[in-house]
Amino acid sequence: MTKRFEGQLALVTGASRGIGAATAKALAAEGAHVILTARTAGALEQVEEAIHATGGTATIAPLDLIETDSIARLASAVAERWGTLDILVLNAATLGSLSAVQAIDPKEFAKVMTLNVSAQQALIAAFDSALRKSARARVVGVTSKVGRQPRAFWGAYGASKAAFETLIQAYGEEVEGISNIRVALLDPGATRTAMRERAYPGEDPASVKPPELVADKIVELVASDVASGHVERMG
Repeated sequence: MTKRFEGQLALVTGASRGIGAATAKALAAEGAHVILTARTAGALEQVEEAIHATGGTATIAPLDLIETDSIARLASAVAERWGTLDILVLNAATLGSLSAVQAIDPKEFAKVMTLNVSAQQALIAAFDSALRKSARARVVGVTSKVGRQPRAFWGAYGASKAAFETLIQAYGEEVEGISNIRVALLDPGATRTAMRERAYPGEDPASVKPPELVADKIVELVASDVASGHVERMG
């Protein structure tokens, strides 16, 4: 049976664990060669090994997205080796500390905004040309409803996701009529991840869905022909 992404190249950020790791495995299972990025090389190697063990292919690219020139170097390497990027999953993010707005630490807030917003814009800018070369490029951004529905003590993270959504949707509108790029946002809702555990330390992990279900939804979005600007929220 033909795999849906056979011969395509995918890049997944935050691929060392949780939703990113599950998404990388799911895309690889559908035939994509997946570039895995995250800060932890050891964890990326484990995901790569799992992909290879099931007959898929992947390449690890350990990097810190907020490190100077790291994204540009990655984009240059991808362009030199493959030329075209078909799938970009913007999953990497940081929660920061949950606190009242007046108590937000300025340095930590800057870090949250740098990774959750500035680095995402840099990724789009760096890979735009490779995406435009694809016959059917798809960009999926992983978001959170707190970017649209403000919640007490979630101001920093929520503000970053609001800005992230605006960037992603603006990019989708800019490229839809002049390229084969289509852009979507997915709000996975409550999911069994390290970020969720940090935000809700007393919660039973078994009470929320596993990241594999979110990965399946991302695969569906990548395979679909939804218009740019599509936003989907899982329960």
